[in-house]
Amino acid sequence: MLTKPPSAELKPDQTDQDTLPPYDQLDRILERYLLDNATTGQIAAEGEEAATVRRVLDMVSRAQFRRRQAAPVLKVTPLAFDTGRRIPIARRYHET
Repeated sequence: MLTKPPSAELKPDQTDQDTLPPYDQLDRILERYLLDNATTGQIAAEGEEAATVRRVLDMVSRAQFRRRQAAPVLKVTPLAFDTGRRIPIARRYHET
């Protein structure tokens, strides 16, 4: 059984929950956005706090450049990262 909270361990006593919403909420938002192509408004209309949805989608947009730096991976689903999901890096973008 794991008892230590998840952490990137970048600094002492840091946990992922210091900067991220609870994982169950984060999973719901990311699933709707990444797999179902839902907009910020659609996700918020389903009961998620609009400010939290915007913050999570902003984090996804800001981290987009990392996908291009990653090593090639097997594509196991139609929407797998890499060529399955293209979002422009040159401009900040996500549907609102």
